[in-house]
Amino acid sequence: MSHNFGNYSRYYDLLYADKDYAGETAYIRSLISAHSRKPPASLLELGCGTGIHALKLNAEAGLNVCGVDLSETMLQRARARAVAMGVTEDHVSFHEGNACSFRINRKFDVVASLFHVVSYQTAEQRLNALFETAATHLDKDGLFIFDFWYGPAVLSQGPSVRVKRLSDEHIAVTRLAEPVIRDAENVVDVNYDLFVLDHATGVTTEVRETHEMRYLFLPEIDLLLSGHGFVRERTEEWMTGKRPSLDSWGVCVLARKR
Repeated sequence: MSHNFGNYSRYYDLLYADKDYAGETAYIRSLISAHSRKPPASLLELGCGTGIHALKLNAEAGLNVCGVDLSETMLQRARARAVAMGVTEDHVSFHEGNACSFRINRKFDVVASLFHVVSYQTAEQRLNALFETAATHLDKDGLFIFDFWYGPAVLSQGPSVRVKRLSDEHIAVTRLAEPVIRDAENVVDVNYDLFVLDHATGVTTEVRETHEMRYLFLPEIDLLLSGHGFVRERTEEWMTGKRPSLDSWGVCVLARKR
């Protein structure tokens, strides 16, 4: 994998300052509430980033959350955010680890993997390993919630060049995303150029990196799920609840451990 979250994490919160974390948290809470067969108490988040979902799920749903991420710099931001909110590790803990290999000697009521973490697993081996991580940490009837790039929409729409500009009191970031599709592998290489202007010094830094994203289809999702003891219970366009269509780039699946 050629993406470098060490660099990316420095600008992550600014780049996604417009992300609807409140709405997404409410959406995940509604899925959990509608499908849980007992009051849920704990959640494992695979790919927790800077911890916003984890802390909101603790504050708003009372869930004890364990967050896992590859990037230590993202986790530093998550831990600092928890301290600022007065949240202790007894309620929300953050761990450096790979979603494909992470193990902790605990079972959870819910495993969540959000913001296309599943699609970052471009190889079959890694996809299987992530689903095995989820299965390992759930008892019977536990829920696995994840979103991914929906293949029919990706192929129908085709990835497009996008530009995003955001700034705060310290920096201004311009991000150019130029995707290249590798159709034989069901992968899109998203080539990012970030131009970061430091307001204090007037110096602009350029950061270049590639994020490899796997787009997936429901038959292969079902194979992955059934291979790890899950059954798919709910499938819908991310956040809207609509049936997946050629316009649904992001699709959410809720599966239950058998």
